[in-house]
Amino acid sequence: MTRIASIALAVLAQAAVLFGMPAHAAERWTAAKANAWYDKQPWLVGSNYNPASAINQLEMWQADTFDPQGIDRELGWAQAIGMNTMRVYLHNLLWEQDAQGLKQRIDEFLKIAARHGIKPIFVLFDSCWDPEPKLGPQHPPIPGVHNSGWVQAPGRARLEDESRYPLLRQYVEGVVGAFAKDERILAWDVWNEPDNDGGGNYPKHQNKQKYVETLLGQVFDWARSQNPVQPLTSGLWQHDDWSAARLTAIERIQIEQSDVISFHDYNWPETFDRRVKQLQAYGRPLLCTEYMARGNGSTFDGTLPLGKRYNVAMINWGFVDGRSQTRLPWDSWKKPYTDAEPTIWFHEVLRADGTPYRQAEVDLIKRLMTAPKGVVPHD
Repeated sequence: MTRIASIALAVLAQAAVLFGMPAHAAERWTAAKANAWYDKQPWLVGSNYNPASAINQLEMWQADTFDPQGIDRELGWAQAIGMNTMRVYLHNLLWEQDAQGLKQRIDEFLKIAARHGIKPIFVLFDSCWDPEPKLGPQHPPIPGVHNSGWVQAPGRARLEDESRYPLLRQYVEGVVGAFAKDERILAWDVWNEPDNDGGGNYPKHQNKQKYVETLLGQVFDWARSQNPVQPLTSGLWQHDDWSAARLTAIERIQIEQSDVISFHDYNWPETFDRRVKQLQAYGRPLLCTEYMARGNGSTFDGTLPLGKRYNVAMINWGFVDGRSQTRLPWDSWKKPYTDAEPTIWFHEVLRADGTPYRQAEVDLIKRLMTAPKGVVPHD
């Protein structure tokens, strides 16, 4: 190699670092590759998982509060129901705090999950709830309030500071790279609801969409540069028309960069049905990575059989009632449920002791899981 060529390569590599572009990014999976991967999977059913002992992602994974015994117990309950996946959130601050320790705890989690026949989807970033995440001990749950301690990743300050994006890149490439060939992992969800304004009573971030639009495509590239054997995705969640002509700029990145298409739906079954039919037009496997909000019309009874019929992976919000308090509805941010429990639980499958909130729901999951793909058994 000539000296000029060496200099040119060094300049390109430096530019990649400065502008967040991987030097050797892999290609997005073809639809054929994505569908071949999905055909090898069982019908995927699980929950968004946070241990009952943790209020948020930080409390789940930090060394002082990581709870392998509780995780083992709770994933055992999931296995008994027939669940085979879980969607689990990570956080960029965890990597900066203790990258080696985080990798070790992820590996320990994967060992536990594998013993119970569960392959998780890991979520790298998240635009929901508290925009000011802080490492260390987390505050206790706010009485009567849904998800009162959940934190965004990256937080507001980090999202606005483009000079620190290389740290975000190190996190994505580091954690994906460490497990890129690990068959115990089902998929990488690179950013949960990236265009969500946050929710709760937190101050709104007026320029958030601009920053997310700039960063989201780079996150896909960083993850893909590690050539993972697992597919990448980021789920659509709002608006009523996901046809190609009506996508927003952020939704377009999600659709065009995802190897498999994921989405959220907390509505009545007829809305779920319509959204699935829209998304089928993209010709890729479909994963519903959030659903089931009983008070909003999204239930196991109404939606899960549709997922079975259409062969859509189904991952509801919440598994065991605990410090996240997501049995409480979204409106608890306006009127906390401190005097009485809600009439019906919003999320969660099990009570803290592992008994079902509704036995009929657990029976339905078991019955559907034992039937062949696409077949909805009759009672």
